[in-house]
Amino acid sequence: MLTLLDAWQTQGMLRYIDVALARFLAQEVLSGGEPDPEAAGALALVLLGAALCSAQLGQGHACLDLQAVTADPAGIPGLPMADALHGLDALRWQAALRAWPQLVSCPAQAEDACAGRFTPLVLAHGRLYLHRLWRCEQDVQQGILQRLGRDDAAVAGAMDAQRAAAAANGADAIDDAQTARLQQALDVLFPSALTAGAQADTRAPADAADDSGGDTAADRPAGGKAPVESCLVARHGAAAIHSSGGGRGTADQPADWQKIACVLASRQRFGLITGGPGTGKTTTVLRLLALLQWQALATHGKPLRIGLAAPTGKAAARLSGSIAGAIGRLPLDDVPQGEVIRAAIPHAVSTLHRLLGSRPDSRHFRHDARNPLRLDVLVIDEASMIDLEMMAAVMHALPASARLILLGDKDQLASVEAGAILGELCARAQQGHYWPETAIWVSEVTREVVPPALQDVAGTPLDQSICMLRHSHRFGADSGIGRLAAFVNAGDVQGVARLWREAGQGAGQFPDIARYEVDASRRGLRELVIHGRGEEPVGYAHYLQVMHQHQPASDADPATFDAWAQQVLQAHGRFQLLCALRQGHWGVDHLNRQIAVWLQGAGLLAASEGWYAGRPVMITHNDYELGLMNGDVGITLAGPGGRLRVVFLNDRGAVRWVLPSRLQAAGTVFAMTVHKAQGSEFDHAALAMPEALSPVLTRELVYTAITRARRFFTLVGPAAEGEAGTRGLDDVMARAIRRQVQRASGLMAGALSQP
Repeated sequence: MLTLLDAWQTQGMLRYIDVALARFLAQEVLSGGEPDPEAAGALALVLLGAALCSAQLGQGHACLDLQAVTADPAGIPGLPMADALHGLDALRWQAALRAWPQLVSCPAQAEDACAGRFTPLVLAHGRLYLHRLWRCEQDVQQGILQRLGRDDAAVAGAMDAQRAAAAANGADAIDDAQTARLQQALDVLFPSALTAGAQADTRAPADAADDSGGDTAADRPAGGKAPVESCLVARHGAAAIHSSGGGRGTADQPADWQKIACVLASRQRFGLITGGPGTGKTTTVLRLLALLQWQALATHGKPLRIGLAAPTGKAAARLSGSIAGAIGRLPLDDVPQGEVIRAAIPHAVSTLHRLLGSRPDSRHFRHDARNPLRLDVLVIDEASMIDLEMMAAVMHALPASARLILLGDKDQLASVEAGAILGELCARAQQGHYWPETAIWVSEVTREVVPPALQDVAGTPLDQSICMLRHSHRFGADSGIGRLAAFVNAGDVQGVARLWREAGQGAGQFPDIARYEVDASRRGLRELVIHGRGEEPVGYAHYLQVMHQHQPASDADPATFDAWAQQVLQAHGRFQLLCALRQGHWGVDHLNRQIAVWLQGAGLLAASEGWYAGRPVMITHNDYELGLMNGDVGITLAGPGGRLRVVFLNDRGAVRWVLPSRLQAAGTVFAMTVHKAQGSEFDHAALAMPEALSPVLTRELVYTAITRARRFFTLVGPAAEGEAGTRGLDDVMARAIRRQVQRASGLMAGALSQP
């Protein structure tokens, strides 16, 4: 087997580390002598599993799904030599793994002789893990279950009893005093709901009844009323459903999902709010924090300790700026202790590495179960970027009593490292799966009605903690970006093609999107990255002109230089070229060199190599000494005295000036990969598509690129030229959006998926 693995490595199908793991395991067990033929055959399958498990980890998978691999070896991208796996039975493979308890433990089977052993590999539910990844997955599962109140039988039984009481008694199971307090706070934080309710009260009863639950007679159960409506009518009479919500939750007047998200996240220690761009995730969490502090001050007389975090410095700075700018607009002026509530909402956002306390040369953090964070609430934005190991570290560091709230877009790219946590947790978010008693409580507290189509008596406790924001406030019906993102997200190739045709008609029905096919001269790409699409949207000339035109005198004071640096950094954020690949003519490495040459030729840069004023750089590895993290972006500027410095924004939005010589891991970033762009937004984002399909080109990548654009999006790529391997922009785009990311994992295989 080792000979075969070596051959696969030589052919580039396995990495050195994949084969090294298998070789190490073989040496460990063979040092005591050669096994008998049957054991040797089983060992060969163990070594094969170890190498492929490691290879899958390199592709972002948490484990090797033995059933999936043996059922369709060719259908698992990135696995080598699919022909060699044909005929291999998953049960036989599992039996071979169990035959070597020195190497493989089977914790899912308590009666098994290898259960409970610490081994390099773990076999659980037909999936093979490296031990570290299995432990991380277990820790994330338990951390969520604990916060859902499902971590032990006693708590689970209490929840089941509470659920049964709510089902039997309807809204009577809801604590009236608590409901009143929540309603008071929500009425202040969401004043538009009161207006809607007042308007609804003026309608005829029949009209109001039609809107109450968004259902039709065909949708209703045998009793004739939707579950929520039945319970409210039983408690308050026929007028309840009208006066409590004004019928919000219908096609004509959709439910306020931001409001619903707030109350769902406020009632237990785990909450997840997902939604696309412009759906108001930040607005929602700001109101949620105000709601939590309001309730804490009213109940305990002191505010909660709240922490805010994001995976990258750019995402942290963006969230910090959004919250700082919006706190003052919270409608708390007439609320007792309103200023106290405002003051208790933090706006400083940390990266996860800084929050947990990164240690140089160690994968362990300063904060863990023995030294937990001193927090009552932790909010993490851009949660789609969090990998399995990082989420496990968060669970270790967060006290069991603390509330964890995740924000993110479930349809974006998964993390670069192993895991797709947000996507897995939100797999059922579109359909809701709310218990009828959850819908009753939501309606009672918010005056919003959860549509019957989103209710499910077989929902899980996890479903009750997740809310999907369903209305984009950024992209309206006339938004090309919004439509393009929706078509891509749905895998609608025909819809995408139709949209491009409509956008190209005359002056353009959708001026916010454009599509450029570039010939071999790349003249069109050059014009795009320098000048954008005319006066607006801009290209890189914009920030370079700001840099040149507003540069202070060399003897200006530090505050003047800081203000200029802020201005240049802000201007740089107006445009970004994104790439799917790192290598090749349409990859990041080549385009970064090419764009620097183009900008120098246009007189906008003094040089195109080395360190020069105007060079944008991205940190590529965490630098704990400087406090700069992987993904942080800075601009090289001539500081006081004309000396070159690289300016970055810290977590609080202040400027930092760093000597270029101190940056040991930084690269030019005129072009960046879509993965690196996660957590960032740009007025104008352009996606460069390669000439041929690649394994990394997926629906999630294209969707993520499109949704980095706030106002304008441009798709650019090579025109089809009939050359072998050159398919043309439309064909590559169509193939990419038909392909979805599927990552092997067991996160949802256990208690999290159980009712």
